[in-house]
Amino acid sequence: MQDCSSFYIDGVWQKPQGSEKFTAINPATEMQSGTVALANKQDVDSAVSAANRAFESFSATSRNERLELLEAILVQYDRRTDNLAIAVREEMGAPKTLAEEAHVTSGRLNIATAIDILRKFDFEERVGTALICKEPIGPCALITPWNWPLSQTTLKLGAALAAGCTVVLKPSEHACFSARILAEIFHDAGTPPGVFNMIYGIGEAGAALAEHPDIAMVSFTGSTRAGVDVARRAAFSVKRVTQELGGKSPNIILDDADFETAVIEGTEAVMSNSGQTCVAPTRMLVPAHRMEQVKALIAAVADQFIVDDPAKPDTFLGPVVSRAQWERVQTLIASGIDEGASLVIGGLGRPPHLDKGWFVRPTVFADVEPDMEIARVEIFGPVLSILSYRDEEHAIALANDTNYGLAARVQGSPERSARVARRLRSGFVSVNGAPWSSALPFGGYKQSGNGREGGAMGLAEYLEVKTLAGA
Repeated sequence: MQDCSSFYIDGVWQKPQGSEKFTAINPATEMQSGTVALANKQDVDSAVSAANRAFESFSATSRNERLELLEAILVQYDRRTDNLAIAVREEMGAPKTLAEEAHVTSGRLNIATAIDILRKFDFEERVGTALICKEPIGPCALITPWNWPLSQTTLKLGAALAAGCTVVLKPSEHACFSARILAEIFHDAGTPPGVFNMIYGIGEAGAALAEHPDIAMVSFTGSTRAGVDVARRAAFSVKRVTQELGGKSPNIILDDADFETAVIEGTEAVMSNSGQTCVAPTRMLVPAHRMEQVKALIAAVADQFIVDDPAKPDTFLGPVVSRAQWERVQTLIASGIDEGASLVIGGLGRPPHLDKGWFVRPTVFADVEPDMEIARVEIFGPVLSILSYRDEEHAIALANDTNYGLAARVQGSPERSARVARRLRSGFVSVNGAPWSSALPFGGYKQSGNGREGGAMGLAEYLEVKTLAGA
């Protein structure tokens, strides 16, 4: 049983000032896995005050001092990889192999990349007789999600500390086990008191952070609905808000692609992490005359999507994170059936060999029309919608016909794929399977967010710009 009953504030573990708690449930067993204390406004004030006190000294540290701190954090992270993998598996159901090779590894890569970016980053620039200075913006609130808890949290933390900012981290209530270990890692690395603070919470804590006058910036990852609420609350104090929000990512497979490979890999990308990935290519766009071929390809590989106990090494899909998420996914699968899409694999309910846990059958719909709910709503489960297009222009129009713009894929001949990619309204476009890395900027167009994370642009989000004319 995991114990998340204390907050990490000002370099020590502190008991909450309120009594509200959240019962953590293992999504694979439906059994209680821990207890999480929930912060109230007084706890938020305490954490923000610690970050505010520490900001003056930490913002004045040298590049080398911040490099030494991040390198020490990386050493401690490497010592806790086994614990982190188990925590991610227990809190959000990530399969063993995925937890070890993707979740934990991505966190390490993010910290290592922040170190590399900091070594090279130019904090000053001479323009004629003026000096342009880039200075840490102030104490920052980092509000992180449950679906990729280590990746999203370390991406923010690495950039904020590299910039010289102090932070208050509020992880999702569904991802507190891994966050607690991260706090222990920061403590063991010798992070100065007040530089890193962590509270747990739900709506009240997030709202108090967004509204707090001593928070200079909020970095939020989560749903578009919640992101809008954070931005509204932050607007009263005119603080900076960066948001990485929802997505309904298109995957255009052109006629001259390696078609079989593109279809199978695109389907696997949706099913990975049980579909709980904001960049998952959940709208596959294929030439109309190849729709039947696509259906046959997916039906032939359906047995590769093994849904089972996440502790087993050959499990490909674990459960979704909670009962509420399972019910949402079931409602949207039912919508696809009711609206007349062709069910290729999967469907309603748990896989037949599982009688407990929030497991979803890997589901693929073909012959999906662009106005169907499953083609427009972010499902956040292992559900793929396949739409057909007439020609290249139609494919581009369908891809851009969404309120979101977080990510996209294009697969085909190099020249043609690159041409199509330039016309997509998405913050990240993978051409022929090229991956994203934390050295690259990441963020969305439209209702997928504002600002960028990763690379030098991600660090720059935590900086203010000062012009010293004649200096």
